[in-house]
Amino acid sequence: MTAVQTSPPMGDAALIRESLATPECFAGLFDRHADEIHRYAARRLGPEGSTLADDVTAETFLVAFRKRTRYDQSRADARPWLYGIASNLISGHHRSEVRRLKALARYDREEDAGFEERSMERVTAYQLRPRLAAALAGLRPAERDLLLLVAWAELSYEQAAEALGVPVGTVRSRLSRTKDKLRRRLADK
Repeated sequence: MTAVQTSPPMGDAALIRESLATPECFAGLFDRHADEIHRYAARRLGPEGSTLADDVTAETFLVAFRKRTRYDQSRADARPWLYGIASNLISGHHRSEVRRLKALARYDREEDAGFEERSMERVTAYQLRPRLAAALAGLRPAERDLLLLVAWAELSYEQAAEALGVPVGTVRSRLSRTKDKLRRRLADK
């Protein structure tokens, strides 16, 4: 019996490089990262924005496909690049995002029958939700983008810097200032 040799999966940079000659290869990048980009977009845009999250995800990969010749081939992981594109597209929806966050801040849902059964941690998080939404709505778009890339997309500082096209030092200082601003706003309420 002969063993079938399979080659290891291509890295993101290799997929992008291969797609320059064979455009169909770019589908591998989509298959690898589309779900993650969609989850990020859906969280940023809210439950009523699920169709918009689909659109942002599709547009992210369309923009990436069109700009793949400019991709820095020395970067093995394309996620920061894709998150940067998605963040820019979402920023185009900034006004609706701020309106949604402000509406969420005003939202005061009645207690449901199963409330007593919920854990204390969940209760605290739920109670904090409107205040946190109001604080997020009060951030500048660049501050909110950075915070959510690190908190929701779980990008490292280096990856967030790459996604936003800023130096790592800027990410560190901006994130520190943003966290301080959020703490102050949450403590004031």
